[in-house]
Amino acid sequence: MRDPIVAAQHDSPAVALGPTALVFGVIAALTSFVFSPFALIAGGLAVTLGAAGMHYARQGVGRMWTATLGTLLGTVGVLGIATLLGAWSA
Repeated sequence: MRDPIVAAQHDSPAVALGPTALVFGVIAALTSFVFSPFALIAGGLAVTLGAAGMHYARQGVGRMWTATLGTLLGTVGVLGIATLLGAWSA
């Protein structure tokens, strides 16, 4: 009888969550202080994808540092645009 075909752990799309969060986090952090709508969108995506990446990294799929750094940079981007909007509206 043949073995079933199963994807290996390194073939999982979850491996790309951390690096994707890192890219979106860098975009969010760099564009947050120039009032760019990309900062809010990229920051939200970085936080979401980074949290999912950290979940999978705890299970051994992907790397923890890229997901954590992407989440932190996304948070900086969202807080930066929120601070800018708060200062602008006051």
